[in-house]
Amino acid sequence: MTSDDRVRFDVDPDGRIATITLDNPERRNAYDAAMRDEIARHLDRVAEDDDVTVVLLRGAEGVFSTGADMNNAYGWYGKPGEGSGDETSARRPSQRRRLTVDRKSFGFYHNLLGFPKVTVGEIGGYALGGGFEMALMTDISVIARDTRIGMPATRFLGPALGSLHMFFHRLGPVLARRMLLTGDVIEAGAIEHLGVFTETCAPSALTARARFWAEKAAKMPADGVVIAKEAFRLVEQSQAYQGEEVASYLFHAYGTNLQFADGEFNFVKTRAQHGTREAFRLRDEHFHVPEPDVP
Repeated sequence: MTSDDRVRFDVDPDGRIATITLDNPERRNAYDAAMRDEIARHLDRVAEDDDVTVVLLRGAEGVFSTGADMNNAYGWYGKPGEGSGDETSARRPSQRRRLTVDRKSFGFYHNLLGFPKVTVGEIGGYALGGGFEMALMTDISVIARDTRIGMPATRFLGPALGSLHMFFHRLGPVLARRMLLTGDVIEAGAIEHLGVFTETCAPSALTARARFWAEKAAKMPADGVVIAKEAFRLVEQSQAYQGEEVASYLFHAYGTNLQFADGEFNFVKTRAQHGTREAFRLRDEHFHVPEPDVP
């Protein structure tokens, strides 16, 4: 299997730190299935390497990730009609196809959330959708104050996405509901006081601060870290993530097969008619509600 050059992998053996860099800047480091699989391969490599204890996850050119690439909304599910018995069909993927693909997709997120080595996120520019999820899943998250974060996909998929357990656990129920029920994209500095991220810093300091935390974590005893990570995961599973393993991909599969009433924004239909860039503009125009002008 060939490697994907949109995902770079480097190892500092003396520092015991591996760095995974999303390098798809023309798409603001959005990722497709091939990129996600490449990230997974690098994570597996680190998990099996006793000489590496920390993974630094970052994006090229100052942008973490805008999440799953929606340029082809159904591309994640294979060719139109694939697996349905009608390879020429242009209909939407079957529910069984959705469940199969989404189960694999959320397997990636579950593995990242329970990864046996310390994960450090260097989060700048944008962390949206799946990029926001990955940022929240890192053990130590360093984010620039002007980073735009959120789940804008809820505006065309609805709030019943996967990782609901994680959103409520990491963001808290009030902020999770606000972000999922509105699709708001906000600056990280606006929630700095909530302690969602390990450190919120100036954009100019982001790379140095992320490296600082990676080096601190790399000083820890490797066996002790692995044991601690499993203990942390056990506590989270018993307190916060019960049922998450199945619920995440079930919610996502059903939530991506919505019926739209007149006047509701249908991203997939709009994208087919106007193209991806214009569909995003029309989405934001549809959901814009001006702040009330009050004294």
